[in-house]
Amino acid sequence: MIFRQLFDQTSGTYTYLLADARTRKAVLVDCVFEKHARDLALVRELELELVTVLDTHCHADHVTGAWLMHAALGCRVALAGVYGARHVDQPLAHGELVRFGDEALEVRATPGHTAGCLSFVRPERDFVLSGDALLVRGAGRTDFQQGSAHTLFRSIREQLFTLPDACTVYPAHDYEGRTSSTIGEERRYNPRIGGTVREEDFVGYMENLGLPHPKQLDLALPANLRSGEPESGSSPTEPEWGPIVTTYAGVPEVDPEWVASHRGEVNVLDVRALVEHEGDLGTLDGVTSIPLAELRARSSEVPADKPVVVVCQTGKRSALATMILKKAGLRVANSAGGMARWRELGLPGHAGDRSHH
Repeated sequence: MIFRQLFDQTSGTYTYLLADARTRKAVLVDCVFEKHARDLALVRELELELVTVLDTHCHADHVTGAWLMHAALGCRVALAGVYGARHVDQPLAHGELVRFGDEALEVRATPGHTAGCLSFVRPERDFVLSGDALLVRGAGRTDFQQGSAHTLFRSIREQLFTLPDACTVYPAHDYEGRTSSTIGEERRYNPRIGGTVREEDFVGYMENLGLPHPKQLDLALPANLRSGEPESGSSPTEPEWGPIVTTYAGVPEVDPEWVASHRGEVNVLDVRALVEHEGDLGTLDGVTSIPLAELRARSSEVPADKPVVVVCQTGKRSALATMILKKAGLRVANSAGGMARWRELGLPGHAGDRSHH
């Protein structure tokens, strides 16, 4: 299985991308609205077919990226059916299997943090995505969204602590940098529900946490009952000026074919050393030339009346230049593959006679 654990610093959320290595079919669990471009880029770069986006529960501390992913890739949206959320193609209930290629996840109802919390167990029982039911040395709070400490105690004891000791626990959140645990560890060391704790001990602990309500509560809950669809009903993430794709490394890129056919709509910045313009790759007509080593000091010289497309030899130095200019507030994208790709495609506007500007 292909397995990736991703993190959102703002909300402390772990997102999980799982895929069948043979068929490349994949599922994405607990994605975050603001991390949509990152997650989409990883799916594309790993050449996966995302079939389902899952949420372990209706989150209160962030907005899900499920609707955005469905809009981008046409995948199914899955969430516990008890929520009655909009845009859910696959309402989930205890005991179902979510299949992706030769792999699957078993749905286990683990309510208590909220009324609709689910955990996802691999049939081999070697790992569980425990949502906010069981955390690393903790358990999800039970003081809102029909939460119940009594219910959560039974969920963890009956649905999670019955898994093998070696079963890896992957939680939906952590605020201390802990990425995983095991059922055996949590059964023994969890300060809320481990060891010989009785239900009244757990309930007393959970009912006296004294936590403030999540900052995003009023925004996140209504949005998540729409599967993360913005109130406007449209995606806010697409740049308007061109077909920009953000890589998993965070670099906005544009295909050179598009640049070649829209030269009048963009400014092209070449960040190679001037001597490279005389090399076998030549340069492009009408470019602005500022070597990468000088770009930070000379960024004010970059024309900003149009979006900027940055080029270099292979697209690596221009990727760094793109991030420098993006941080400076410019509308900018890297020309994927650089001048080498431009020449390989035989695109017009390439000054192969080594002329430069």
